[in-house]
Amino acid sequence: MKGQGRRGDAGGATGGDAAFLAVVWSITLTGILANTLVGPSLPDIREDLAIGAGAAGAVVAAASLPGFAVAPVLGVLADRHGRRRVLVPCLVTFGVAGLAAALAPSFGWLFAARLAQGFGSAGLVNLAIVLLGDRYEGERRVREIGRNSAVLTTGLAVLPFAGGALAALGGWRLAFVPYGAALAVAAFAARVLPDDRPRTVVPLRVQFRDARPYLADRRVAAMLAAGFGAFLLLFGLALTALPLDLEERFGLGPTARGAVLGLPAVATVVTSLRLHGMRARNGTWPLVFAGFGGFAVGFGAVGLTSSVWLVLVAAIVWGVGEAMLIVPLQAYATELAPTAQRGVMVAAWVGAARLGQATGPILAGALVAAVGTRATFVIGGAVAAGLAVAGAAARRALVAGAASVRD
Repeated sequence: MKGQGRRGDAGGATGGDAAFLAVVWSITLTGILANTLVGPSLPDIREDLAIGAGAAGAVVAAASLPGFAVAPVLGVLADRHGRRRVLVPCLVTFGVAGLAAALAPSFGWLFAARLAQGFGSAGLVNLAIVLLGDRYEGERRVREIGRNSAVLTTGLAVLPFAGGALAALGGWRLAFVPYGAALAVAAFAARVLPDDRPRTVVPLRVQFRDARPYLADRRVAAMLAAGFGAFLLLFGLALTALPLDLEERFGLGPTARGAVLGLPAVATVVTSLRLHGMRARNGTWPLVFAGFGGFAVGFGAVGLTSSVWLVLVAAIVWGVGEAMLIVPLQAYATELAPTAQRGVMVAAWVGAARLGQATGPILAGALVAAVGTRATFVIGGAVAAGLAVAGAAARRALVAGAASVRD
């Protein structure tokens, strides 16, 4: 890898770039399995386990909740002991816990298994980004992060449909069986990724001391706040309220629900592949604020329409917004600190995102129970609009003093 003092190097992966990118993309896809498979099955899980909307939100949130605390710890461990030594155990944990969730006889069992999945998934998507940040620089780094995001969002388009189809074929438990693929990805990563342990490991207090100036940067605070807001809205509305809404208002079954949940990702893929050029021209923050605007229009429209066809159009709009938010912020996280602190920095970003992922479904479940799905989407759209306006108004303060990072 490119970081000084690490045993691996840019050409250290078996088979060169192709194998390296294949394993990174496999890790990324595994990292998003946790919620893409469960979303279309939520109404079926509610019926089978006799739980309410709030508990259904907890099922979604459980796989993200540990990440808030665990992701930063895994980032520190990855900086100290190497990316591979952290990634492989995370993949094994995720796969074993996912198969246990498929066997859940009760809500308590399912919630516990989903929590265990959260410990495994906490180190996946973030460390995949760290691997790309270690290996590539400049516009190539942004391009590869954009391609990785396109892979991720292709998964977001395909996996909900696959999960819904499996649930329609054999029930929600069958939809959980693909979690076992994480075990194969673990073997793949162990074989392909180089041994990138640092040649020397500084004391933990020194590592935190060196990382503190980067974490104290106000640009980092802005990045974390934006990431939290983006994932709160995505996981609360798109992955929790939407499948409930599609079943209650439009009577869609699991396969159709999965297809609708995957639709925004199609727009996200197309947008992600063009974002390296858009970011080079416009910078990070204008894209982020525009992304929140896309959320405001898309989510608000779902609450205001009675047509399932307009829901599909709205889903495309927020899919574009998702790309304009997530890809620039991921690239930003890799650029705000050098290699030795990159794992900590990206883990901080993922920790904020995980907090949003955990909080959003719980809030959305409570709102759906209290005011219904349509009002929940209107409230979510208003929150997104507020974030876009407030962020744009504060832009100068947020990016003041930037020297080497494209803001």
